[in-house]
Amino acid sequence: MQKNLKWLALLIAVGVAVFVVFFLISINFNETSISLTPLEHKSEVVIKEPKNNWLDSFSKTERLGYFYPVNEVLIQVDLSEKVASQTIYKLSAPIVDPYQLFCLKEELKQHQLKYFLKKDKSGAELLIYSKKRDKLDSLVEVLKNYQISATVGLYKEDT
Repeated sequence: MQKNLKWLALLIAVGVAVFVVFFLISINFNETSISLTPLEHKSEVVIKEPKNNWLDSFSKTERLGYFYPVNEVLIQVDLSEKVASQTIYKLSAPIVDPYQLFCLKEELKQHQLKYFLKKDKSGAELLIYSKKRDKLDSLVEVLKNYQISATVGLYKEDT
């Protein structure tokens, strides 16, 4: 009985092996061989034909005799009148050291003034433009406490 069992196990193993071989051959049989060719650089200029846009239909309406409604605005400006010029004052304060700049910035925060810091080779100068001379004069008096020499003058545009 053991002898028959060995032969039966061997026969089943051979049958399974044959089945696996035929199964793998049938799966791979449907594959086609891919022939590889070297890549070539082809430089072709592709000219695209213009596509019709929905905006093109608007340009054809004039030829067809009708127009789409458009909101129109007419603005007339009379430029013959002269604009009254306002007097603008300039406060300039040369800055010697960083402490003076700090003190000056703190005072400007309290007076709620905007400034322009101009730096060049000769040094730094803080410029303030305002329409109120009395506000600039009061700032000059406060800056004297910090030994900052500031001057107020008329601002003239360089044109």
